[in-house]
Order: sequence, then structure tokens, then C-alpha cells
Amino acid sequence: MLDGHTPLQLTGRLGLALAMAIFMGLAFEGIYKQEPRSSPGGIRTFPMLTILGALLYLLEPRSLVPYLVGLGAVAAWLYAHLRVAGRAGLQRPTLMVPTANVLAYVFGPVALTQPPWLVVSAAVAAVLLLESREALHRVAQQVAREEIYTLGKFLILVGIVLPLVPDQPIVSWTPITPFEVWLALVAVSTLSYLSYLLQRYLPHRGALVPSILGGAYSSTATTVALAREQRASGTARPEVAVGIVIATAVMYLRIDLVIALFNRPLAWLLLPRVAVLSALAGAIATWQWLRRDKGSAIAAGKLPVMNPLQLPAAVTFAALFVVVALASSWVRSRFGSPGVYALGGIAGVSDINPFVLSLAQGSVAGMPVAGIAAAILIAASSNNVMNAVYALTFGGLRACLKPALALLAVAAAGLVLALLTLPR
Repeated sequence: MLDGHTPLQLTGRLGLALAMAIFMGLAFEGIYKQEPRSSPGGIRTFPMLTILGALLYLLEPRSLVPYLVGLGAVAAWLYAHLRVAGRAGLQRPTLMVPTANVLAYVFGPVALTQPPWLVVSAAVAAVLLLESREALHRVAQQVAREEIYTLGKFLILVGIVLPLVPDQPIVSWTPITPFEVWLALVAVSTLSYLSYLLQRYLPHRGALVPSILGGAYSSTATTVALAREQRASGTARPEVAVGIVIATAVMYLRIDLVIALFNRPLAWLLLPRVAVLSALAGAIATWQWLRRDKGSAIAAGKLPVMNPLQLPAAVTFAALFVVVALASSWVRSRFGSPGVYALGGIAGVSDINPFVLSLAQGSVAGMPVAGIAAAILIAASSNNVMNAVYALTFGGLRACLKPALALLAVAAAGLVLALLTLPR
């Protein structure tokens, strides 16, 4: 028997293949038999092709000569059918039709030699693709061509560069490896890309949803965009002002989530602290929203959505990560933990992700976890102060004073928690 299978087992596997062929045939009939075109295949043809493929495979499972000859005959039959349809003036079938027939022919050998889940998965995937034809075509029409290019860049970062970078330290100054540097970039890019896609394609009205999604990849960029929108609108928009604070609330949760991918003890230590700061920002935003002018309408215009997957930005992030990691290690060895705290305050002036992730991956060897957590809280508070400055600069004093004061309040609370977190 084939691979030691009993006749009962072979019968069960062949029955599974037939069931999947009938399943696919039902979906095929419901789509292609309703159209004025010549479409070979269906609820009878697919099971017959499955039986044919299985029997020809069993005749000579080693050389596969009978099976390959049968495959050639099926291909010739499909080609002849397409030629006849063309001469008769009928609309020729799409490539999905011959592909479905060949797939049914392959079901038999796959079911006889591979785990049952494989043939079931293939059949289910084929049926979903058949049934979702119109929906997939609509999606393809809605997706902009530059989005495909963006997805390609994301796949380059994740699937090509990441496996190629070495996982060994290249300098003695820091234990961080190039692989860890790029892995940090991939983690931030993945979260940013998902947030970008949701913000771009999720139906929303006003600025609250973009604020939540924007805070998931950059509270600073979101604050600047919202402040500019506030100034451009010419009138006070309460949802924009509140959105600036919400972006900061989400930023704290995002930081802990990214840290958890690399350093779970640090993430657990930070979790109650960032939860308090996120809740504080959320409470202030809610209070400001409830005290807004009830007569003010929510503007329906969408905020500009920024693509986070620019390759120059990726290279810049990696370079900053290395620089910050080396600086953290040097500062720690030269000035001790107070130097790292001061560096956190400086790092918060720009993008805090390189600083946070370098600490999470061990750039300051020997520093207590509580000290690392305090440095991250200081960096986040420093970043909130800068966001308040950005809000006032780009949005104006009158429109963005309240969110700026809220960010300063959260920054102060973060510094208090950092002091309480310092190792004794």
C-alpha cells in the first residue's frame, strides 16, 4: 500500500479529495455557469478530474509518468476548449477556469500523500477566491497604485533585509547586534504600517479616529498635523484639540507594547505607570470634550495621512538607533545612571523610539530595570513637552493652549512617576 496506508485509509483520503472537489464545484457552478461563456468544469467535472489524478498517480507513484501524461491531456483538453470557444464567438473563460480544473486534478495525489489539512486548505482557499471575485476586484480598484509600492517596501524591510543582517555584535562598545537594530525597525514599522492602513481606509469622520491611529505610530507627527489643521480651519475645532491629547494617551500604550516584544520584565514594570499616564491623558481629553461648545459641529474633512514606510526614514531610524545605543552605553559607563536619565531628556526632543528600543534591547548593560524604566518615562515626558511646543507653534496660542497645557500636565505626571520608579 502507498506509504504503508491501509485500504481503509486510502479510501478515506480519496473520499476527502472527492468531497473537496465537489465543494469547489458547487462554488464554480454558482459563478461561471450563470454567465454567457464557455467554462469547462463544475460539480461533475471536478470530482472526475480528482479521481483521474489519483488513479494515474497510484499506477506509478515513483516516476509519475502516467500522472504527468494525464496532466498534459487535461491541459490539451482545456486549450482545445478555449480555441473552440473563441471560434464560436463566445467569451473566453478567465484564467481562473483552467486553474480550477488543474487544481481539481491535483487534489487526488495531494490527498493521498499529504496531511488532510493541506487539501482542505487548498479547497477552502480556492472557494473563497471564487466567491469573493467581485469584492476582490472592488478592493483592487480602490487601492492606489502607490500602496502596492508601499507594501513592497514593507516586504523588503521584513522579508529580505531582516534575514540577511548578522546577529553578532560588530563593535565591543555595545552588545546590540545589527539584527536587533533592524528587528526594532521592523517592529516599529509594522505597527506604523498597520496604523497607516487603518487610518487611510477605515471610514471615519472628524479627527478623533485619526488621532487614535496616529498616536499608534507617532504622537509628534500627529500633533503637528492636527495643530496645522486647527490653524487652517480658521475656527476652533474641539475634536482636533482633543485629538492632540488622545494621540499622547495612545503613545504610552504603544511604547509599552513595542517594549514587550524585546524585554517583557521591563514592559511589565512600565505597564501600570504608562497605564496611569494614558488614563490621565484620556481623562483630560474627555473633560475637554465634555466642556466644548455644544453648538460646534464636527468637521468631516480628513486629516492628511502620512506614509510611515519611506526607505530613507528607515535608514535614518537605523542610524539613530545605533547612535543612541552607543551614546547610552558610553554615557552609562562615563556618568552612570544619571547620565542615561539626562540622555532620555535630550532624546525626547525628537523621536524617542530609538532611545526606548535601544534601552529595551540592553544598550546599557548592568543598569537596573527600574532605572531603565525611569529613563523611558523621562524621555516620554520630554517628548510631551516638545509636542506642547509644536502644538502652540503650528496651531496658535488661542486654538491649542488647552491641549498644550494638557500635554504639560501629563509630562509632569510622568516625571513624578519616573522619580518614584528610580532604584533606591
